Amino acid sequence: MDAMSAATISSPRGVLVGRRIGWTAAAVVALLLAVLLSLAVGARQIAPAEVFDALLYGGTSDAAEVVRSLRVPRTIVGLMVGAALAIAGTLMQGITRNPIGDPGVLGISQGAAAGVVTAIAVAGVHTLTGYVWFAFVGAGIASVAVYAVAASGRGGATPVKLALAGAAINALLIAFIQGMLTTDAATLDEFRFWQVGSIAGRGADVAGQIWPFLVVGVVMALSVARGLDALALGEDAAKGLGHRVGTVRIVGGLAATVLTGVGVSAAGPIAFVGLAVPHIARALVGTNHRWVLPMAALLGPVMLLVADVLGRITFPPGEVPAGVVTALLGVPFLILLVRRKAVSS
Repeated sequence: MDAMSAATISSPRGVLVGRRIGWTAAAVVALLLAVLLSLAVGARQIAPAEVFDALLYGGTSDAAEVVRSLRVPRTIVGLMVGAALAIAGTLMQGITRNPIGDPGVLGISQGAAAGVVTAIAVAGVHTLTGYVWFAFVGAGIASVAVYAVAASGRGGATPVKLALAGAAINALLIAFIQGMLTTDAATLDEFRFWQVGSIAGRGADVAGQIWPFLVVGVVMALSVARGLDALALGEDAAKGLGHRVGTVRIVGGLAATVLTGVGVSAAGPIAFVGLAVPHIARALVGTNHRWVLPMAALLGPVMLLVADVLGRITFPPGEVPAGVVTALLGVPFLILLVRRKAVSS
């Protein structure tokens, strides 16, 4: 009887674990297919056999050169940026307990954009590799400013105060950016190509600059996974379970800042990856962040790489930037999310 009872109790958990493993495996397959599409599809279609020949045997054909010199770096940056934005969005939604939270909710994306504007207009930086550092600094300053404003006064940095402080800093940064752009036409011309959000033209040098920050951000994110699960139950419950809510928020916020800096500095402000992917990940593997974060890290690149491929083939020989495609894909998702929330309430 005891054995039967134990089997009955453990069975639902076993089913859940099996489901999570199955969806994770499916996400890995989807990621591999997205990478293959990114390497094979574009203004010039390259057969999968030629792609594998270029990767494994270093082919000498023109197609092999296109794959190695152009599409491999672009795909690697897409993998990094997609994972970074998806994990950052998951952290933002967990920290603020806000279902529409994303890397822009605390002004981090606008902070990075302000850093790039400053790099162009003030420091005279005109390369993508130069933008990276200014974007990181801008994202960090914005994040610190938001937390400082939210933490002041009674109650500390509550989710509502974080959202309000983020909205205020966001508006301030937008005003700063617009002011810089409207007074300097040359800065506007250069900034608008970065602002639209794209992984086109990103080389191995960009990937080489951002990967250490990606690793640091991912490690920090995974370290607060249990804390985010507890925080979802409410602050009092999280404290009762022995978690330091303030530490979880600070470490999670720093991780989100670093990861957003990775994504925005390398590709510009890519919309909706950080908003949509966490919801999809939770629908597949549940709310446990030890599963949600890895799933988001797999699905984020899938979404970004597929959007990039769609942008390449929509209006050939030109390209639609990936940021435009993700926005077009994200709007129906956001409408569906609003309708579901309205029905459930």
